[in-house]
Amino acid sequence: MPADALAGRIPVSVITGFLGSGKTTLINRLVKRPEMNRVAVIVNELGEIGVDNDLVETSSEQMMLLNSGCLCCTLRSDLQETLRELFIKRRNGEVIGFERVIVETTGIADPAPVMQTLMTDTMLLDEFRLDCVVTLVDAVNSPSQLDAFSEPMKQVALADRLVITKSDLADPEKIGKLEERLREINPRAPLARALNGEVEVSFLVDVGLARTRSRLEEVERWLGEDDEDGHVGHGHGHHHRHDAAVTTFTLRFDAPLAWPAFTQTIEVLTALRGPDLLRVKGLVNVEGKAGPMVVQGVQHLFHPPIELAAWPSADRTTRLVFITRGIPRQTIENLFGAIRAVGAGGAG
Repeated sequence: MPADALAGRIPVSVITGFLGSGKTTLINRLVKRPEMNRVAVIVNELGEIGVDNDLVETSSEQMMLLNSGCLCCTLRSDLQETLRELFIKRRNGEVIGFERVIVETTGIADPAPVMQTLMTDTMLLDEFRLDCVVTLVDAVNSPSQLDAFSEPMKQVALADRLVITKSDLADPEKIGKLEERLREINPRAPLARALNGEVEVSFLVDVGLARTRSRLEEVERWLGEDDEDGHVGHGHGHHHRHDAAVTTFTLRFDAPLAWPAFTQTIEVLTALRGPDLLRVKGLVNVEGKAGPMVVQGVQHLFHPPIELAAWPSADRTTRLVFITRGIPRQTIENLFGAIRAVGAGGAG
């Protein structure tokens, strides 16, 4: 039996959020939890270097062992270099045998490059996997920030999990309106409120697929909540909401797809509208495959597809979740239809 393409890879959680949203506070709380004592925390050097300053020892200039038993290092160069160095030191026994990595981005960071690194860097793909993107949203300042800046809007749109912070400092009605707006931007990302910087660990970790023999609940957790409209056939069942041109929707296809036609469609789409194709993830029923192909991409870069060993349920429809900026659902659906039609014509 071939080795599982996903098993054994170290999960990486990306914690993002605009300036002052409470990322460092949340991470400080997380690393003190007993179940999180074998974690490596990577902090961007432009952020607040405040992750549990009670250090046990310094193992190198860049890496510190925290009192919680976690490892912390500062991102001073490329993320690729930092992750490679971490893994080599782990393999050589120079640092703790961490089982998870948390990357804290700066408040003004676009999380897309971090995600793309984890999904496409060939030096990292064998050792690490993107588990989830957690975006923190400041209940006090986010409403105005979402209006004034593009970064927090994109941070929310790309998230797998949304956490509202400082909810004790904001009016309940204001929080309710903020939650409504977040659901408009990213209706598939489950939403939680942090109380004094605390969120259940289970909400923030083990979101991504960890093995090719994933159960249905694991696949659904990764994809996000299923479409409220249900499955109504080809191309239907979608969230058609938007905020500042950010739209989330799902395309479904009943019939298996020819892999060349699918990849050609994605290539055309990324070539024409890559910057606006914020995120894509889903399961593709490919002709001749026993299990679905897992696909995910951020803008113009896509993770190498991975075939699941089997379908997690009797539903074998292709399900593709799109988060786009200014790309109507109909445009993508038409592109899929046109390329499939050309392929069918060429086969005839």
